[in-house]
Amino acid sequence: MRTNRRNSTASVKRASASFKEHARNKKVIFALLMFIVVVAAFAAGFALRSNVQFSEMLGFSVGSESAATGKTTKQAKSTYDSISARVDEVEDILTTYSMDDIHLDLATDSMLADLLKSTEDPFAEYYDQSRYESYIKESSSSGYKGIGVLFGDYNGRAYAIDVLEGSEAQAKGVTKGDFVEAINGDSSHIWSASEVIGALSQSEGENVVVTWMRPLSMDAENGSEFTTTLECREYNAENVTSSMMEEEVGYIRLRQVTSSSSDLVKRALADLTSQGAQAFVLDIRDNPGGYLTQSLDTASLFIPSGTLVGIETLDGTTTRTASGATVTALPLVVLVNGYTSAAAEVLAAALQDNQRATTVGQTTMGKGSVQVVRELSFGGAIRYTAAYYLTPDGRRINGTGITPELIVGDVGEDDTQLLVAVDTARTLADQQ
Repeated sequence: MRTNRRNSTASVKRASASFKEHARNKKVIFALLMFIVVVAAFAAGFALRSNVQFSEMLGFSVGSESAATGKTTKQAKSTYDSISARVDEVEDILTTYSMDDIHLDLATDSMLADLLKSTEDPFAEYYDQSRYESYIKESSSSGYKGIGVLFGDYNGRAYAIDVLEGSEAQAKGVTKGDFVEAINGDSSHIWSASEVIGALSQSEGENVVVTWMRPLSMDAENGSEFTTTLECREYNAENVTSSMMEEEVGYIRLRQVTSSSSDLVKRALADLTSQGAQAFVLDIRDNPGGYLTQSLDTASLFIPSGTLVGIETLDGTTTRTASGATVTALPLVVLVNGYTSAAAEVLAAALQDNQRATTVGQTTMGKGSVQVVRELSFGGAIRYTAAYYLTPDGRRINGTGITPELIVGDVGEDDTQLLVAVDTARTLADQQ
């Protein structure tokens, strides 16, 4: 009897030990599984981050917001810190108890518009599916298709930054600084420059009705309105023009920073040098910007080495340096004004901070931010600011602009700004 009891006790101990060993094994297996999950999540996040890029126009890439901040939609959300959780709660109540249905598209439009407005980003906007489809049809041509107007963005609103000589728009009274209020009667949203360009790239001979608003100042929300009916056609105005001024000063005007700007400026420099130019004036007044890469390549024509721009994102700040493709060391004066914007401001800042040029004119627009349009899984897209440009000295361009060393007032009939720029260039040449 005692032997049986001892055998029974031994069996219990063995069973207990076996159970504990099994439990330990389960813990080890569970820990290994958790480690694998964490590694897999990290790898997935890295892959997502590496695939989010800006367009060629921007010349750099930015990681997704979740990758940059460590946030993820998988985290538990509460009504204390999450808009989606609050909306979920209201939606659940309405779908469970309300006698009325929720209009999904209408609710999406209004809620996302308010959500983006709350960021205080003037460029943040929601595009529904039809509007987004129109947006992506924007022409990539460097020609001036449309109505003979060059458009820029000011706080997300399209305005006329230049009106081509001899165009129908000029004949009908459209002037620099006029904002687009409606196209073919559509005033349902704020028109961005890219949307306007796309909408006006019609077939040759088609008419388009544009409603304009002429404000008292660029920041004014209201002003006098007028409507024009304009015929769309191809305008082939040269993007880069050059000429010899008095006293061996070469003049180059760059209307827009397009995909071929640096090559065209390089060609103009060579031509003017062969004519005996001893100094240059680079005119980027009324230039709305464009390709960052071309802006930097153009700056590199004058700057042999050094930082050209800083790019501030959620990941931190990166810099771009001169390419080493310098073609001239002759004195340079850069002309800017209140309509010099974006990548054109980057060009002016690079030349100014590197003490490579004297800037003349008026403080630039201060549009030193980069917008991204990101497609949404349920259709449409959102636009938001994803980066800021910094001068080589680390100053933010956005909201401040580039202040020239020589402040010269409005152009006037005699183009006083140009006269001062040419005189300054000639003086710099004499000092060499």
